[in-house]
Amino acid sequence: MNKKPLFLITASVLAIVGLSACTSVSLRGAGFVPASDNVQIVRTTHGIPHVTAANMEMLAYGIAYAHAQDNVCMSADVLATVRGQRSQHFGATATGVLGVRTLPNAAIDAFVQAHMDDAKLKAAWDQSSDNNRAMARGYVAGFNRFLQDHAGKLPAECNGKPWVTPMTLSDIYRATEAIQVQAGAGALADAIAAAAPPARTAQAAPWPKASDDTLQAYAQGAREQLREAGLLDSPLGSNAWAFGKQTTANGRGMLMGNPHYPWVGPSRFYQMHLTIPRQFDVKGAALGWTAAVQIGFNKDVAWSHTVSTGKRFTLHELSLAPGKPTTYLIDGKEEAMVAKKVMVGGREQTIWSSRFGPVLVMPRAGLNWTAERAYAIQDANAGSVRSTDMYILFAKARHVADMRSAMNLMGTPFVNTIVADRAGDVMFADVSGVPDLEMADLQRCAPNRPAAALLNAANLVVLNGSRSDCNWKRDSASPVPGLIAPTRMPVVVRQDWVHNSNDSFFYTHPEHKWGPVSIMVGDDVVRRPRTRSELIEIPEMLGKGKISLAGMQAQLFENRNLVARMVLPDLLAACAQAPNADAKEGCAALKLFHDAGMRNNADAKGAPLFREFWRAASQIPNVYREPFDKARVLATPAGLRMGDGPTATRVWDALTAAVKKMRDAGFALDAPLGQVQRAVFTHENIPLHGGDEMEGVLNNVGDRARPGLSKDGIRIDYGTSYVQTVTFDERGPVAQGLLTYGQSTQAGSPHQTDQLRMYADKRWPSLPYHPEDIERQRTGQALILRKP
Repeated sequence: MNKKPLFLITASVLAIVGLSACTSVSLRGAGFVPASDNVQIVRTTHGIPHVTAANMEMLAYGIAYAHAQDNVCMSADVLATVRGQRSQHFGATATGVLGVRTLPNAAIDAFVQAHMDDAKLKAAWDQSSDNNRAMARGYVAGFNRFLQDHAGKLPAECNGKPWVTPMTLSDIYRATEAIQVQAGAGALADAIAAAAPPARTAQAAPWPKASDDTLQAYAQGAREQLREAGLLDSPLGSNAWAFGKQTTANGRGMLMGNPHYPWVGPSRFYQMHLTIPRQFDVKGAALGWTAAVQIGFNKDVAWSHTVSTGKRFTLHELSLAPGKPTTYLIDGKEEAMVAKKVMVGGREQTIWSSRFGPVLVMPRAGLNWTAERAYAIQDANAGSVRSTDMYILFAKARHVADMRSAMNLMGTPFVNTIVADRAGDVMFADVSGVPDLEMADLQRCAPNRPAAALLNAANLVVLNGSRSDCNWKRDSASPVPGLIAPTRMPVVVRQDWVHNSNDSFFYTHPEHKWGPVSIMVGDDVVRRPRTRSELIEIPEMLGKGKISLAGMQAQLFENRNLVARMVLPDLLAACAQAPNADAKEGCAALKLFHDAGMRNNADAKGAPLFREFWRAASQIPNVYREPFDKARVLATPAGLRMGDGPTATRVWDALTAAVKKMRDAGFALDAPLGQVQRAVFTHENIPLHGGDEMEGVLNNVGDRARPGLSKDGIRIDYGTSYVQTVTFDERGPVAQGLLTYGQSTQAGSPHQTDQLRMYADKRWPSLPYHPEDIERQRTGQALILRKP
């Protein structure tokens, strides 16, 4: 039977499921009067819900219902995760997603059960604002209302499953906490779950001699483990540009927001328009279970986020008491670890914690739990419930100054904020949660030599945990003890432009000179090719004339492959010396890509071969002819060191292997990108443009879960997600954008791939904000819910 999507529910059906509680007869702006117990949901093109209510509780009630219409099974799956019940329902050895990591269910459950302290979470929420508590109550009630209205009629994926049960307040507290710690303790959940003390009878074995080889091995192991956790060279990130009145065609602010986030799992964005009359009217998108737009715009201000370089945690090296592997010393005094028993897959396990946080092990980095030492993680964002209040202030903001003031709440856990306003001011701000430490503190509180070496080798901060004066500092100006105060974080307001592509604040604008900022926030090294791309492409845009929405959109989707431009000329110049037939044929295919302009458009022949070549070649030590030079950021690194025999041999090996990989997968060497690159969540034939993080393509898409070419092609599972371009006219915002993977995760929904096709065609639909625009794009009848 052809099932209609759940959001296309007619008045007659609604009358059957709840005569007194639910009607669908009035349209937005056509008779609906918000009251304390009702909410209206109007859908427009692509299934975007426009939710109107009189208060925060009913607004959350409505958005929870709307989100469940599109994603009820995904939400139920998240419930199993935050309850620590994945092993029970799906098996301990199967995998799930925690934050942005795919991990065995047993590891997820052990971490969740140990980390989530329901009493502490409830206490934090009880002490938070009225709006925050109302949002939680409303969201829980709205989701449960959907389950009640559709009992026995959910999508086949989850209908009648034992893991689909009503939501509780504890669930939403836990889900919020999981988002807060996803860049810290949550990312290292498996390291926490694996930590166990040595036998009490074990003798205190000395550390291996800290030879250069040992340090090098630990450094390599640390980099590998942190990359797997998404904490080093993460493919996840974002681009954001804000242009001020000095550079825009209309003399007002303009914003391009382009977060690169998962296309599957719990960290998907969801588009929404939220209105409480006379309080706020805000549109955009959000992650998680919330009634707060996290990236979006209102009548006067538009903003986006990019993942910041700030550090979200520190490790603490614990000196253990002799013969007591679960007791550590602080200033010479013994302090016992806290044990928490968890039950995973029918097996009891103990997770241990210190005053800093849970104990973990990272064997590849040399961070083991021995008779002498253990390591604990302290997370800067654990227990935070500040985000909702900050985003409500964002929704009410009239100009950049209001946004700056709202960030004093420190509700952005791990992101920068880029803003443009109607008056033509723009702002970059990194006011995220960062431990309050300076380089002098890191040096003064260094642990043993192998652990200390991880700071430079893997950007991992390990502190001496045996001294109380080596904990985070307490600045009275900070609203969160232990975190760097907002007044000491990098913020700049300009009237020309600012940008960020996940390198630090240092490169926000070439002319801006920063004062002292903690090394914990960032440094002056360009690690992301996209940063260099933006520093090249933004001035080029400005050189063509004043900035417009269409110009920003065209630039983003031009899909320039910076790394190909850096290295292909040298490779092709050496092709006459290619050592074998495969390498020569690879050269011919790459020349097609080079000669066509090296853009990752869907019709780009040779683009998949280049990606597989560079996936391997980029790992060759000292592969560049010119290494990165801080004095020449736009020009370096550059070229390939083909004049060095061993390096050239490895480069040719990488090309030969890429050729073999293409053929083994069944693709021609000159296959166009769109023939190979598809979305992981659908089998529909939708050719995709865009490039991988390692290629420096601004329109970033990638295959994080299963990187590399297979017989199924390159299956994209993250990247360009909710992308918006916004400016302002006399009425308010003028916005165009899309959500690449669509609003719904449910098979058969028209909103699973409708916007993916828009993305593939490089079309930018308008985002209706004003009542008359909403009415023009309205689909179906309005849905009015009344809370029983």
